[in-house]
Amino acid sequence: MSILEELRGYLSFSFVQYALIAGVLIALCSSLLGVTLVLKRFSVIGDGLSHVAFGALAIATVLRLNNNMVLVMPVTVVCAIILLCASQNAKIKGDAAIAMLSVSALAIGYLVQNLFSASANISGDVCSTLFGATLILTLSQTDVWICTGMSVVVIAIFLLFYHKIFAVTFDETFAAATGIRARAYNLLIAVVTAVIIVLAMNLVGSLLTSALIIFPALSAMRLFRSFRGVILCAAVLSVVCAVIGIAISILASTPVGATIVAADLAVFLLCCGAGAFVKRV
Repeated sequence: MSILEELRGYLSFSFVQYALIAGVLIALCSSLLGVTLVLKRFSVIGDGLSHVAFGALAIATVLRLNNNMVLVMPVTVVCAIILLCASQNAKIKGDAAIAMLSVSALAIGYLVQNLFSASANISGDVCSTLFGATLILTLSQTDVWICTGMSVVVIAIFLLFYHKIFAVTFDETFAAATGIRARAYNLLIAVVTAVIIVLAMNLVGSLLTSALIIFPALSAMRLFRSFRGVILCAAVLSVVCAVIGIAISILASTPVGATIVAADLAVFLLCCGAGAFVKRV
């Protein structure tokens, strides 16, 4: 009861309410696209784009922009398009392009922050950005509205093009043969993924964003076989883990991003055990 009362007390603060709203929306969006990315073997693109977003964020911070999204979002979207084109280029394979771009962006971002940052605690700032130590707990009302608007757009796109995304995910060649513009929908998936990566940086940091995409999808796949079942289960698991992770981090004073990822890992292990048990029975 004391824990519940303490948590109820924290919920009266606006910054905790903002964190929960943003966390639920980001987790939901990540889980929806995560299933598609995992099935298409595109999950590694999330890791690459998160490093790109870190580099862009470092430059935006040095430039003292009032809204970092003005620079971070366009740069990440453009890099998502470049990575998609590179995956179709025989000279530069997709995995090599992702590795090259992600490492370069990560190095440039850290170098820029060291050379031009006016902060006295560079290591602390970098650690907070990479691992999402307290970013989600410092959101303003404007940040929450921006997150809400982008999340609504992502969810609307997914629902509106659900059948097209389903077709492209499972058999791109057959989808193209039936008249679906597969390349256009792959581009749409890449752009939406970039948007989700930028949003997720505020929740778990740039290095841990892939966990929000991968873990809920893999957990749901241990329990369900249909695409719709996996999508719905992944959404529920992702939201639950985000809420539990934020609550534990507030009560135990642990890093928010790492706590959420730990919750995702625990749920994945439980789903693996449940799936194995069901198969044996």
